[in-house]
Amino acid sequence: MVTGVSSGVFQRAGVRLHHRVWGEGPPVVLVHGLSGSGRWWRRNVPALQRRHTVYVLDLSGYGAARRQRALGVREAAALISDWLEDTDLRGVSLVGHSMGGHICVHVAARCPDRLDNLVLVCASGLLSTSAYRVALQLPRALITGRKRFVPRILTDALRAGPLNLWRNARDLLRDSVQDLLPLIRARTLVIWGERDALVPVELGAVLAHSIPGARFEVIPRAGHVVMVDAPAAFNAALLAFLEAVPADGEVLT
Repeated sequence: MVTGVSSGVFQRAGVRLHHRVWGEGPPVVLVHGLSGSGRWWRRNVPALQRRHTVYVLDLSGYGAARRQRALGVREAAALISDWLEDTDLRGVSLVGHSMGGHICVHVAARCPDRLDNLVLVCASGLLSTSAYRVALQLPRALITGRKRFVPRILTDALRAGPLNLWRNARDLLRDSVQDLLPLIRARTLVIWGERDALVPVELGAVLAHSIPGARFEVIPRAGHVVMVDAPAAFNAALLAFLEAVPADGEVLT
């Protein structure tokens, strides 16, 4: 079990953003998805913290912030952007999973000068379907992922509560990031699980193609929670991207 070396709470307009911090070095910010929590990154933090300061967020309505109402993707992006400004974090590598990736696209659009890298992991933002149809895919998503992680998924979902989950599901399906993608200035990696049953890998390819200079990587035999299903492959791909020397002409902030 990974234990954070420090923790904090940022508050704005009565809404709180919880975070835990590990390591030292250039900042990496991890943003979980719908029904998740910061615990979903526990297989990734040890690899990252060796060379980076890792900030693991709990979004309003989830994890340590579960007693609050969930924010819409744009509201959550505004809160994270305010936190980045308040802490004066610069040269940030922003990593978001699923709904968290959706939120991170909005953060990248709001404060491009604070981001060096953007990593979108099985991100929503281009889904065009109904909350009902997404719900129908949940059983398949559970069986295509790591079975030992199912209790954590169910526990975090129960803690968030059905009302928060429903509100966020409806909100993210109504919000498209298509128009923002060509404007992203950060170096971008789009990473997907080959067996993602919730956000099809084909949407990952479209997402990457729509962002200038973005790289697209698919992890074999992994499902929607790719950083849990294949942590070694995910960590290797993420670290290789974060620590690579940018090539001539690569998009930078």
